[in-house]
Amino acid sequence: MLKIKNLHASVEDKNILQGINLEVKPGEIHAIMGPNGSGKSTLAAVIAGKEDYEVTKGSIEFNGEDIGDLDAEERAHKGVFLSFQYPVEIPGVSVTNFIKTAINESRKAQGLDEMPAKDMLKRIREKADLLEIDRKFLSRSLNEGFSGGEKKRNEIFQMAMLDPKLAILDETDSGLDIDALRIVANGVNKLKNKDKAIVVITHYQRLLDYIIPDYVHVIHNGKIVKSGTKELALELEEKGYDWIKEGVNV
Repeated sequence: MLKIKNLHASVEDKNILQGINLEVKPGEIHAIMGPNGSGKSTLAAVIAGKEDYEVTKGSIEFNGEDIGDLDAEERAHKGVFLSFQYPVEIPGVSVTNFIKTAINESRKAQGLDEMPAKDMLKRIREKADLLEIDRKFLSRSLNEGFSGGEKKRNEIFQMAMLDPKLAILDETDSGLDIDALRIVANGVNKLKNKDKAIVVITHYQRLLDYIIPDYVHVIHNGKIVKSGTKELALELEEKGYDWIKEGVNV
């Protein structure tokens, strides 16, 4: 589904990614870990096509298509979803209206008619119930006055509604207490299936107690320096990142 080959990328003329190689297949969950400043969030942004980042070398293929020249909106229409580490507030636009617009814009890009109101309402109710979201929450302005947990739960709700092929969750656990973390993780697990892939970017192992990855990759200085299974995340929790750094002669 996702194939990244020798990816180099920079932001504001600063080289961040230094040769990333990664393949994610349908049905898989991959966790990307690493110390602060290692390139985790940059990788997420580059895959999603955020315009602040420049790819200087390498390629990104999604479902067999090179998407390097596509902007973020085009990638989203093809099924790439990115949850932001710091979601923005949009006063005056309700959660429901925002998601209706996003879905219908995506359908328009695919040459489809707008989703009938009845079907939209049914889908909203189903996904809200799945994620244990109060209906009153859906009428609030997007992220305005939301707690950290509410913002992250809202992003998982957007993911559920948009039904992407590839979901990239950038530090979804940031600022969450245990209860909010569990609810968000349960939502992600309920949305997992054999046709979709999830990339979870996190600094800490605790999220992976709830979202069990098939593979764990450690990024350091813009490169994946070690890959393994869930046990690698547990080892990082115990030893920290210093032993990884020492192993790559930093």
